[in-house]
Amino acid sequence: MIWLAAFLSCIGLVCAETPFNHKVHNERVIGGHDAKPNTWRWQASLQYDSYNDGSFYHICGGSLIDGSYILTAAHCILSMDPSVYRVVVGEYDLDEYDGSEQFIRVEMIAVHPGWTGDLGRGNDVALLRLANPVYDNGYVAIANLPSPGEMLPHGFTCYVTGWGLMDYGGSVPAILQVAPIPVVEHAVCSQPDWWGSIALRTMVCAGGDGVISGCQGDSGGPLSCFTDGAWRVHGVVSYGPSGMCNQVSKPTVFTRVSSFQDWIYSVIR
Repeated sequence: MIWLAAFLSCIGLVCAETPFNHKVHNERVIGGHDAKPNTWRWQASLQYDSYNDGSFYHICGGSLIDGSYILTAAHCILSMDPSVYRVVVGEYDLDEYDGSEQFIRVEMIAVHPGWTGDLGRGNDVALLRLANPVYDNGYVAIANLPSPGEMLPHGFTCYVTGWGLMDYGGSVPAILQVAPIPVVEHAVCSQPDWWGSIALRTMVCAGGDGVISGCQGDSGGPLSCFTDGAWRVHGVVSYGPSGMCNQVSKPTVFTRVSSFQDWIYSVIR
C-alpha cells in the first residue's frame, strides 16, 4: 500500500470565509526545516470543500506554471467538480493571514488521459485552470519547467517543499517546509529491493536515505531543481511508502515533468 489511503485520512480543515483564521491541521515534509519566506514562490496549496459549505481542507500542493494554471497530481483530484476547489498562492504560514496570499477558485480540471487511479502505473498529473489569473504581488512566481525528456543524474540535489508530514505521527507546524533531497536514478530506484517495477522512467525518485522524504500532504507539490541557470519544477510528488514515509531504499516518487511537456502545453495553449 502506498500513500493514497493515508493521504485521504489526514487532511484538515481550513476556514474559507474568514481568511484571517485559515488554520489547517495538516502534515509536512520529513527531515526538512522552515522555508525562508518568499522563496519558493511557485508553491501552491490546493484546498477542497467537501461539504460545499465554504470550508476548505488543504489536500495537496501544486506549482504555478502559468498565470492561470496549477500543476498538481492526478490523485489529488477527489471530484471533477471545479467549484469544490480553491488554490492559494503566495502562502507561507497556514495559521496566519499575511496579506501575501491570493485565494482563487478553480474553473477547469484536466487530468492526464493515461491516469487509471493506480499510482504504480504513472501518469499521476493534472492541471487546474484558475477562475482568475494570478497577479504579481511580489509573493508569487511562475515556475520554469525542464527541457522535454530531461533526466537528472544520480545524486543531483533537488528540494521538496510542502505542508506535508514532518515525522510519523508527529507535530504539524503551519509554516512551509523545505528539504534537500538527492535524485535516485532509474537504474537504482527500479531494483527489486527499492521500488522495483512500479518505478517507471516517467517518474523521478529522490531520497531513500531514511532521513528526508516527502509525505502525506505533500502530494502534488513540486520537486524543484536548479538546472540550466534557473530553478525548475522537475517533479510532482506522487507516492511513497505507507506508514513511515522516510524509509531506507523507498524514496519519494515524483511524476517526471519532462515526460509530460507535450500534454501540459496542449492543455495550456
